[in-house]
Amino acid sequence: MPILIIVVFIVVVILTGLRIAQEYQRGVVFRLGRYVGIRGPGLYWILPLGIERSTTIDTRTRTVSAEQQETITRDSVTIRVNAVLWYRITDASKAVIEVADAPSAVYQLALTSLRNIIGRHDLDEVLQERDKINGLLCDNLVSATVPWGITVERFQMKDVELPEAMQQVMAMQAEAIREKRARIIKAEAELEASKKLSDAAQQMAENPVAIELRRMQMVSEVGAENNSTTILMIPADFVTLSQSFSSYLRQHAAVKTAQPENKTAAGS
Repeated sequence: MPILIIVVFIVVVILTGLRIAQEYQRGVVFRLGRYVGIRGPGLYWILPLGIERSTTIDTRTRTVSAEQQETITRDSVTIRVNAVLWYRITDASKAVIEVADAPSAVYQLALTSLRNIIGRHDLDEVLQERDKINGLLCDNLVSATVPWGITVERFQMKDVELPEAMQQVMAMQAEAIREKRARIIKAEAELEASKKLSDAAQQMAENPVAIELRRMQMVSEVGAENNSTTILMIPADFVTLSQSFSSYLRQHAAVKTAQPENKTAAGS
């Protein structure tokens, strides 16, 4: 009977020292307060009766949503920023020995880094160069968390909330930029159209038949609308003749004006 009790006691002691770590967990073992090593994953055994103690660490990637931070940019604009942090523990022993409450430490460090990095950049940089700022945030955290056995995989801004007054100003600025672009496009179109019209006029002037063809095309277009518009067609020859006659009259008037002046000069 005493032997049975001893055997049962030994079995119970052995069983109380058994531990199971999942595939994503590691057990950090301390013997009488001194670090011994890392156990797991799977089944492992530690000395019972408080001689050895183990702390289980989750090594999976953790996603932490940083609470909204109200900070001031370098150009003195107050904004609210939301960010998301992804990190995982790569060295379980350091995460237990080097820092107390590693998740809380990483979270507070992320918030501080977010406020500091935003304060070094202007509002336009925060809105337009997010990839650059995200890289700076991640690099800043990596350098601080490596001694803790923690790897920061990604730290990105999720949302940037602007004051209502600033939103109105930016909306007015965007509207002004769009209006400017519209006017530039319209002016470029008018310039191109004027060049095309100038080229067309020059070609028609060199070939009068082209004018007649254009007139005939215009008549067909007007007739296709089934309206009662009356069109009076004047051949281009009449226009040319009238221009020649007008030129002749101007030359003749200039000759008559010049003759009295010549007589007056001869008489004197």
